[in-house]
Amino acid sequence: MSTTTLEKRADAPASAVTPAGRGRRPGERGPLGTVLLHAGLMVASLIALAPVAWLVYLSLGPDKNDYLHPGGIAGKMSFANYSFVLQHTEFLSWFKSTMIVALGTTVVGVLLAATTGYAVSRMRFPGHKQLMWVLLLTQAFPIAVLIVPMYQIFSDLGLIDSYWALILVNCTTAVPYSAWLLKGYFDTIPIEIDEAGRVDGLTPFGTFFRLILPLARPGLAVAAFYNFITAVAEVAFATTFMLDDSKYTFSVGLQTFVSEHDAEWNYMAATAVLIAIPVSLFFYLVQKNLVTGLTSGGTKG
Repeated sequence: MSTTTLEKRADAPASAVTPAGRGRRPGERGPLGTVLLHAGLMVASLIALAPVAWLVYLSLGPDKNDYLHPGGIAGKMSFANYSFVLQHTEFLSWFKSTMIVALGTTVVGVLLAATTGYAVSRMRFPGHKQLMWVLLLTQAFPIAVLIVPMYQIFSDLGLIDSYWALILVNCTTAVPYSAWLLKGYFDTIPIEIDEAGRVDGLTPFGTFFRLILPLARPGLAVAAFYNFITAVAEVAFATTFMLDDSKYTFSVGLQTFVSEHDAEWNYMAATAVLIAIPVSLFFYLVQKNLVTGLTSGGTKG
């Protein structure tokens, strides 16, 4: 009797696995969960792409009032709007000004944010914690409050209608966030690397530039992309500080298509699509490091 019972118990684990297949592990999605996940991702992708696709579609309508009757665009699509923007507007001047401001903001902003984040991450000087909170506090002031005093400051310095005015003012917006992000990323780099650099005879600046910055490339890529996007999309300061129409950036140039009595939405749509090209190209150059930089920068600090 006992022998029969033992044999049944020994056979129990084998019989627990059904012929249809193995049991599902904890946390593993079933077929229904996988289908719902992919369906949700597809819906989210369509929602994100819909405005872009609609903008491209409107840009192909040759008449400025086609946006009122979008169904008629399909029968008369053309690239006339793009030809007009490239040949009969100051688009190339806007492109040059935008690239100067955006790349200048990226270089200066990332350099300031990296040195600030590294100093707070590695050095314990009086007020190092308060410094980061002061940087964060600067983001609490609305742009409308800052325009007048900053205009006065730049006017006294002779920087009105100059690219440096926009580069510096964009850095005041981008550097605080970038410094917080890079400080968190520097915290993930072992301090033993700094010590090894000092043992090898490197100065603090040599350690920073030759050892730390190469390891922080993903975090730098995120900060660079944020600085670039901030400079390209900024409107209020660019409208106020740039007086010469040959120095307009994209954000200011777009406003020339809309006046009190008229609005050329077809040209504005075509210009917006053209603006997206350099931004997308910059994103492509840094996208390999974006995910790593975002996740690593938020794991510590």
